[in-house]
Amino acid sequence: MTAELFARPRREAAVRFAVLGDSLSEGVGDPLPGGGWRGWGALLAEGVGAGPGTVDVVNTARSGARSGDVAGRQLAVALACRPTLASVLVGGNDTLRGGFAIDQVAADLHAAIGALRAADADVLTACLPDPGAVLRLPWPLARPLGRRMAALNTVVHALSAHHGALHLHAADRSWSTAPGTLSADRLHPSEKGHRLLARDFHALLVARGLAAGLPPPLDPDRPPPGRGASTWWMATRGTRWIADRSRDLLPDLLRLAAEEYRHEVRGTVPLLDRAARDATERALATLLPAPLRVPGGRVETVLPTAG
Repeated sequence: MTAELFARPRREAAVRFAVLGDSLSEGVGDPLPGGGWRGWGALLAEGVGAGPGTVDVVNTARSGARSGDVAGRQLAVALACRPTLASVLVGGNDTLRGGFAIDQVAADLHAAIGALRAADADVLTACLPDPGAVLRLPWPLARPLGRRMAALNTVVHALSAHHGALHLHAADRSWSTAPGTLSADRLHPSEKGHRLLARDFHALLVARGLAAGLPPPLDPDRPPPGRGASTWWMATRGTRWIADRSRDLLPDLLRLAAEEYRHEVRGTVPLLDRAARDATERALATLLPAPLRVPGGRVETVLPTAG
């Protein structure tokens, strides 16, 4: 009898949760005491299953990842795990790189979300706050980044609707930019921010009947970062981050800022806004049939959603 029990295959968890994305989903901003990151994905997993051992988490997210990384290696690893639940949160790094191309980002997200849905996984997505506004950059720099983020969020809205993903309007949440919910670098959530993100995703899953546990608690294990932490981050890691971006984003951003200033002087800024919207709509038109703009600036699809 004992030998027979040991010979049986290990029982699979009821939920297999694949986390795809960049540093946000890796958990940056929510450090573990022994090193590494926890993040909203691990916090959410605690409230998805019916008890201990009922959720297996495979976190493929990596800091610096772009949409192509998610649609490539991360997707392959995730699909190999046969997930029943997955999350795709990516694109912020694409907007912070030179040569940003919304058509390529849209194609990558379409491929990743579509493949996960085709594998019968429920997929979580979210729109993201504008980094230029969060960092309080001057308008010649903030506006171009704002257009890129608006394009990314429009694409995520449309693809989520088309594929039947569970979409969280995180950019609309007051906590996404509130004091105490951002880490020292102001680019990632703090522990409290990760908890709030996990809590909102949990509510989406509960509404769909996909979460059996309690929502993650909101009380942080550690106090939020103060001004000293921000100064320390800038003196250590922040300067390196800026140097890396100076070789990549900065030349492109300076060009965009100069163009922004010229249009501001001429009173033709709406032309830049229209060009960004047109590029986004063309990107979606190549992927989705008959995209339709709806009130609030979000793009949906006229076809029934999958799932």
